[in-house]
Amino acid sequence: MKPTRAALVLQHSPPGETRANLDACLRLAARAADLGASVVLFPELNITGYCTNHRIASVAEPLPGPITDTLLHTATRLNITILAGMAERNGADTLFATHVAAMNDGSLCLYRKLHLAPPEKEIFTQGAAIETFGTNGFSFGIQMCYDAHFPELSTRMALGGADILFIPHASPRKTPREKLDSWMRHLGARAFDNGVFVLACNQVGTHSNGLAFPGVAVAVGPDGKEITSLLSDHEELLIVDLDAGLLEQVREHRMRYFLPNRRDDLY
Repeated sequence: MKPTRAALVLQHSPPGETRANLDACLRLAARAADLGASVVLFPELNITGYCTNHRIASVAEPLPGPITDTLLHTATRLNITILAGMAERNGADTLFATHVAAMNDGSLCLYRKLHLAPPEKEIFTQGAAIETFGTNGFSFGIQMCYDAHFPELSTRMALGGADILFIPHASPRKTPREKLDSWMRHLGARAFDNGVFVLACNQVGTHSNGLAFPGVAVAVGPDGKEITSLLSDHEELLIVDLDAGLLEQVREHRMRYFLPNRRDDLY
């Protein structure tokens, strides 16, 4: 893995306001690029907005489509990889909660949320693929919010070569400090157990549907320790420099890198 500067974004993303949300996404991506980031992570469903009723179907788009065309054009122009979320329509009746990776080389990858929270199950279809991707000298996996509570998923991505796990959230309720404390109960473990960086960010602000999102972004090192975090009640951007030497230090330590000693013959 090469040393990597990443940007984590807190975005206010009202449901259904796709054009305004996309414009904000592009503006914040440009700011991240100006600050030297090679990859920028946006929250879950930041472009179409997050809701758990059937109104989300009216703003879902196919992939590829107009949204991803715009993201790819911006990614190549700014030379930055953009990780952004949207409701995806696949066929007449199937909706996915999807996070796309618009790579700076013009290629497009996608991750469909695998583990749907109970309120989401009546709206979305669960994804079926665990993949890792590569860009700018590192490999990464994407998970979405509720996904991060299932340890096996992080391990599968780490075994697939991921150096970084990007985990965008649309997680309502609590204060920013309470939400960060809650996240660190499991995000630190995902990083430490698998020897990977974990980067996460949340939507921010109150929506007309009554959901209020505490603004939180955090970067966790492969040693399980917090590198940096951001707590805010408005749109903001956190820049983090990921030290490739720290990753090497953990993975070269015979007692602190656990994956090579995993008993995959048993489970």
